[in-house]
Amino acid sequence: MAGRQLLHDASFVVNAGDKAAIVGRNGAGKSSLVSVLVGESMPHLASTGEVQVSGSLSYLPQVPVATGLGTDPSALSHVLSARGLDRLDVALTEARKRMAADPTAEHITVFSETEERYRALGGYEAESTLARMADGLGLRQELLFEDADSLSGGQRRRLDLMRALFGQPEVMILDEPTNHLDVPAKRWLMEQLDRFPGALLIVSHDLTLLDRSITKVLHLQAGALVEFKGTYTSYRAQLSARRDQQDRLAVRQEREVKRLSALADSMRGGTARRARAAKSFDTRVERLKKHQTTRATRERHVQFRLPAPARAGETPLEVSRLAVSYGPVHVLHEVSMALRRGERAIVVGRNGAGKSSLLRCIAGAQEPVAGEVLLGHNVTLGYFAQEHEQVDLQKSAIDNIDDTVLVAQADRRALLGSFGLAGELATQMAGSLSGGERAKLGLAMLAAGWANVLVLDEPTNNLDPPSVAAVASMLSAWPGTVVAVSHDRSFVEALEPTHALLLPEERFDYWRDDFLDQVELR
Repeated sequence: MAGRQLLHDASFVVNAGDKAAIVGRNGAGKSSLVSVLVGESMPHLASTGEVQVSGSLSYLPQVPVATGLGTDPSALSHVLSARGLDRLDVALTEARKRMAADPTAEHITVFSETEERYRALGGYEAESTLARMADGLGLRQELLFEDADSLSGGQRRRLDLMRALFGQPEVMILDEPTNHLDVPAKRWLMEQLDRFPGALLIVSHDLTLLDRSITKVLHLQAGALVEFKGTYTSYRAQLSARRDQQDRLAVRQEREVKRLSALADSMRGGTARRARAAKSFDTRVERLKKHQTTRATRERHVQFRLPAPARAGETPLEVSRLAVSYGPVHVLHEVSMALRRGERAIVVGRNGAGKSSLLRCIAGAQEPVAGEVLLGHNVTLGYFAQEHEQVDLQKSAIDNIDDTVLVAQADRRALLGSFGLAGELATQMAGSLSGGERAKLGLAMLAAGWANVLVLDEPTNNLDPPSVAAVASMLSAWPGTVVAVSHDRSFVEALEPTHALLLPEERFDYWRDDFLDQVELR
């Protein structure tokens, strides 16, 4: 990747019944590895070696395809395409019409054979099967008849999960499957994964999922892939013990090198016999250094920082009677809220309640059908979009950073480095970054904008646990005004909200801790 080696000489096997997780920090190469495994790697990736997939494969990408994969744009067709039932349904309808118009033996045979394939693939039970899956994942059944690309991020995640599971594959590869899912939906998904008889490979930062459903962990760090048996908790214990053992061996070897070097130095310049001994010690030192164990690489402490904001007016943000509709569907009716300087509001509601639509209107990325957004005196607004729409994927990371304030390239590089995008990552095209890296780029863009009002839509999605904690710490210490959507309970707690906007009730209220239970509902 732009001269950066993500993985070297890796080999692993995931057998039927295995449930393996690829873990590692953002940018380690997890999603890139998965894209190579499924044969959908981007042009900037070069790979060697061999990948063998035995049997049918279902793949859940971290970022959904722009439109559905069915024969028509509907969400239903998108899911049915996992078994080819979308095409078979069209073929069956056409065969039925031909048979009705001209009931020849040939047309009857074609209809019978097509119907038998449709029946064998579960076509007649598909509607009830999908209804149960939609209920389990918390997706309203009527949304299956909407266009796939009209669904919200959370709804689309559920739809893509339905497609992966409906395919009944022998191999399933899931990249961040619990993004956007609430607790009941996660519980339902874990039950499905527990029962899945095939080979399962997951990329996830959801520790509960890893602990419950995983039988082996593939740890990716610094270009190396190391396999550990057991759950995530077991892997962490094994990794810690492995690192401690490596450190102890490295210390012993360092002491031996130092001891032998001192002996060799003490014998130089003496008799021929002492000189031969010194040379012998030098040879032993070189042999030890050649095979010397290095100390274990430790995960670095992650810390992000936003610049101190300029002082805004007393009421930097006010929303008045705002309404949003999509055709005949009214998402928001009359939303009103006002925040004083330094206050923090969490928008709470299930997927499809209009949370992202509201934030887009506040950020000026979408026009409401009624109402208005009023920004107070001396307000500069920064927007973090759920799907990172604010990031230009055709530009490099550094070219996405506004150079109005940070004029020098060295300053922009330093900013990106502080968000974990150092070195070659700074000049890499944003479209080739992982989901976690794009999230960090979006945060860096906020830091470069010197905003004093932040509008944040799921700012911790795709981030590894240390980075989530770093974002929470960064915002809790920042004195500006914040409006956020998040389903991460620990993040919301750290942010210490002052207010909540409850949807679809459209009620603006002071924050209460019992709202935390609603935060995790999506």
